Amino acid sequence: MTTTGWIIFGIVAVGVLWVIWAYNRFVQLTNRSEEAWSDIDVQLKRRYDLIPNIVETVKGYMQHEAGTLQKVTDARTKAMGAQSVGEHAAAENMLTGALKTLFAVAENYPNLKANENFVELQRELSDTENKIQAARRFYNSVVIDLQNALEQFPTNLIGNTFGFKTREFFQLEAGEEAARQPVKVSF
Repeated sequence: MTTTGWIIFGIVAVGVLWVIWAYNRFVQLTNRSEEAWSDIDVQLKRRYDLIPNIVETVKGYMQHEAGTLQKVTDARTKAMGAQSVGEHAAAENMLTGALKTLFAVAENYPNLKANENFVELQRELSDTENKIQAARRFYNSVVIDLQNALEQFPTNLIGNTFGFKTREFFQLEAGEEAARQPVKVSF
Protein backbone atom coordinates (compact mmCIF):
# COMPACT_ATOMS: atom_id res chain seq x y z
CA MET A 1 0.00 0.00 0.00
CA THR A 2 1.20 3.45 -0.82
CA THR A 3 1.33 6.39 1.55
CA THR A 4 -1.75 7.86 -0.08
CA GLY A 5 -3.57 4.56 0.44
CA TRP A 6 -2.69 4.56 4.15
CA ILE A 7 -3.83 8.15 4.52
CA ILE A 8 -7.16 7.37 2.85
CA PHE A 9 -7.52 4.23 4.96
CA GLY A 10 -6.77 6.26 8.12
CA ILE A 11 -9.33 8.93 7.22
CA VAL A 12 -12.00 6.31 6.50
CA ALA A 13 -11.18 4.45 9.73
CA VAL A 14 -11.45 7.65 11.79
CA GLY A 15 -14.74 8.47 10.03
CA VAL A 16 -16.17 5.03 10.76
CA LEU A 17 -15.06 5.22 14.41
CA TRP A 18 -16.65 8.65 14.75
CA VAL A 19 -19.96 7.38 13.28
CA ILE A 20 -19.92 4.47 15.74
CA TRP A 21 -19.18 6.84 18.63
CA ALA A 22 -21.95 9.28 17.58
CA TYR A 23 -24.50 6.47 17.15
CA ASN A 24 -23.63 5.01 20.56
CA ARG A 25 -23.94 8.47 22.12
CA PHE A 26 -27.49 8.79 20.75
CA VAL A 27 -28.35 5.35 22.10
CA GLN A 28 -26.97 6.36 25.49
CA LEU A 29 -28.90 9.65 25.56
CA THR A 30 -32.13 7.94 24.49
CA ASN A 31 -31.74 5.28 27.18
CA ARG A 32 -30.91 7.90 29.82
CA SER A 33 -34.02 9.88 28.89
CA GLU A 34 -36.16 6.75 29.26
CA GLU A 35 -34.56 6.01 32.62
CA ALA A 36 -35.09 9.60 33.75
CA TRP A 37 -38.77 9.47 32.74
CA SER A 38 -39.07 6.22 34.65
CA ASP A 39 -37.76 8.00 37.77
CA ILE A 40 -40.46 10.67 37.36
CA ASP A 41 -43.10 7.99 36.81
CA VAL A 42 -42.11 6.19 40.03
CA GLN A 43 -42.44 9.38 42.06
CA LEU A 44 -45.75 10.28 40.41
CA LYS A 45 -47.13 6.84 41.28
CA ARG A 46 -45.96 7.30 44.85
CA ARG A 47 -47.79 10.62 44.92
CA TYR A 48 -50.94 9.03 43.48
CA ASP A 49 -50.79 6.34 46.17
CA LEU A 50 -50.58 8.94 48.96
CA ILE A 51 -53.57 10.97 47.81
CA PRO A 52 -56.32 8.44 48.68
CA ASN A 53 -54.85 8.17 52.20
CA ILE A 54 -54.91 11.95 52.56
CA VAL A 55 -58.49 12.14 51.28
CA GLU A 56 -59.61 9.40 53.68
CA THR A 57 -57.90 11.09 56.62
CA VAL A 58 -59.46 14.43 55.75
CA LYS A 59 -62.98 13.09 55.08
CA GLY A 60 -63.87 12.66 58.73
CA TYR A 61 -62.92 16.22 59.58
CA MET A 62 -64.07 18.08 56.49
CA GLN A 63 -67.64 16.89 56.05
CA HIS A 64 -68.71 20.15 54.41
CA GLU A 65 -65.87 20.13 51.88
CA ALA A 66 -67.04 17.30 49.61
CA GLY A 67 -66.44 19.44 46.50
CA THR A 68 -62.81 20.01 47.44
CA LEU A 69 -62.26 16.31 48.06
CA GLN A 70 -63.94 15.46 44.76
CA LYS A 71 -61.68 17.88 42.87
CA VAL A 72 -58.61 16.19 44.36
CA THR A 73 -59.93 12.75 43.44
CA ASP A 74 -60.84 13.84 39.90
CA ALA A 75 -57.46 15.51 39.38
CA ARG A 76 -55.68 12.35 40.59
CA THR A 77 -57.69 10.19 38.19
CA LYS A 78 -56.89 12.49 35.28
CA ALA A 79 -53.18 12.54 36.17
CA MET A 80 -53.06 8.76 36.38
CA GLY A 81 -54.61 8.50 32.91
CA ALA A 82 -52.20 10.92 31.23
CA GLN A 83 -50.25 9.40 28.35
CA SER A 84 -47.85 11.98 26.95
CA VAL A 85 -45.35 14.15 28.78
CA GLY A 86 -47.48 17.23 28.00
CA GLU A 87 -50.64 15.57 29.31
CA HIS A 88 -48.78 14.59 32.47
CA ALA A 89 -47.59 18.17 32.98
CA ALA A 90 -51.09 19.63 32.54
CA ALA A 91 -52.67 17.00 34.81
CA GLU A 92 -49.98 17.44 37.46
CA ASN A 93 -50.55 21.19 37.47
CA MET A 94 -54.26 20.60 38.02
CA LEU A 95 -53.57 18.07 40.78
CA THR A 96 -51.12 20.41 42.51
CA GLY A 97 -53.74 23.15 42.51
CA ALA A 98 -56.38 20.83 43.95
CA LEU A 99 -54.02 19.67 46.70
CA LYS A 100 -53.11 23.26 47.57
CA THR A 101 -56.79 24.08 47.94
CA LEU A 102 -57.28 21.00 50.12
CA PHE A 103 -54.42 21.95 52.41
CA ALA A 104 -55.60 25.57 52.55
CA VAL A 105 -59.07 24.41 53.61
CA ALA A 106 -57.49 22.01 56.13
CA GLU A 107 -56.03 25.03 57.91
CA ASN A 108 -59.57 25.77 59.15
CA TYR A 109 -59.75 22.44 61.01
CA PRO A 110 -57.46 22.49 64.09
CA ASN A 111 -58.25 18.87 64.99
CA LEU A 112 -57.19 17.77 61.52
CA LYS A 113 -53.95 19.74 61.70
CA ALA A 114 -53.22 17.99 65.00
CA ASN A 115 -53.89 14.53 63.54
CA GLU A 116 -50.59 12.66 63.52
CA ASN A 117 -51.53 10.60 60.47
CA PHE A 118 -52.45 13.74 58.48
CA VAL A 119 -49.20 15.46 59.45
CA GLU A 120 -47.18 12.39 58.41
CA LEU A 121 -49.03 12.15 55.09
CA GLN A 122 -48.35 15.85 54.44
CA ARG A 123 -44.66 15.28 55.18
CA GLU A 124 -44.53 12.28 52.83
CA LEU A 125 -46.31 14.21 50.10
CA SER A 126 -43.89 17.12 50.50
CA ASP A 127 -40.95 14.71 50.30
CA THR A 128 -42.43 13.15 47.17
CA GLU A 129 -42.94 16.59 45.59
CA ASN A 130 -39.25 17.34 46.18
CA LYS A 131 -38.27 14.04 44.57
CA ILE A 132 -40.51 14.77 41.58
CA GLN A 133 -38.81 18.14 41.12
CA ALA A 134 -35.35 16.55 41.30
CA ALA A 135 -36.36 13.83 38.83
CA ARG A 136 -37.90 16.46 36.53
CA ARG A 137 -34.69 18.51 36.52
CA PHE A 138 -32.62 15.40 35.72
CA TYR A 139 -35.01 14.33 32.94
CA ASN A 140 -35.03 17.80 31.37
CA SER A 141 -31.21 17.99 31.48
CA VAL A 142 -30.96 14.66 29.65
CA VAL A 143 -33.55 15.83 27.11
CA ILE A 144 -31.58 19.03 26.46
CA ASP A 145 -28.41 16.95 25.91
CA LEU A 146 -30.28 14.78 23.41
CA GLN A 147 -31.79 17.82 21.72
CA ASN A 148 -28.38 19.52 21.46
CA ALA A 149 -26.84 16.41 19.92
CA LEU A 150 -29.67 16.23 17.39
CA GLU A 151 -29.30 19.89 16.43
CA GLN A 152 -25.51 20.36 16.44
CA PHE A 153 -23.41 19.69 13.38
CA PRO A 154 -22.07 17.09 12.57
CA THR A 155 -23.82 14.79 15.07
CA ASN A 156 -27.17 15.88 13.66
CA LEU A 157 -26.26 14.00 10.48
CA ILE A 158 -25.97 10.73 12.41
CA GLY A 159 -29.03 11.39 14.57
CA ASN A 160 -31.24 12.19 11.60
CA THR A 161 -29.85 9.35 9.50
CA PHE A 162 -30.68 6.77 12.16
CA GLY A 163 -34.02 8.36 13.12
CA PHE A 164 -33.30 9.47 16.68
CA LYS A 165 -35.94 11.84 18.06
CA THR A 166 -35.88 14.40 20.82
CA ARG A 167 -38.25 14.13 23.75
CA GLU A 168 -40.74 16.58 25.17
CA PHE A 169 -39.68 18.56 28.23
CA PHE A 170 -41.61 17.93 31.45
CA GLN A 171 -42.39 21.50 32.41
CA LEU A 172 -44.54 22.54 35.29
CA GLU A 173 -44.25 26.30 34.81
CA ALA A 174 -48.01 26.69 34.91
CA GLY A 175 -47.93 24.96 38.29
CA GLU A 176 -45.04 27.12 39.45
CA GLU A 177 -46.91 30.22 38.29
CA ALA A 178 -50.01 28.98 40.10
CA ALA A 179 -47.89 28.50 43.21
CA ARG A 180 -47.23 32.24 43.22
CA GLN A 181 -50.96 32.99 43.15
CA PRO A 182 -53.08 32.91 46.31
CA VAL A 183 -55.25 29.85 46.76
CA LYS A 184 -58.97 30.56 46.46
CA VAL A 185 -60.96 28.96 49.24
CA SER A 186 -64.75 29.05 49.20
CA PHE A 187 -67.15 27.70 51.79
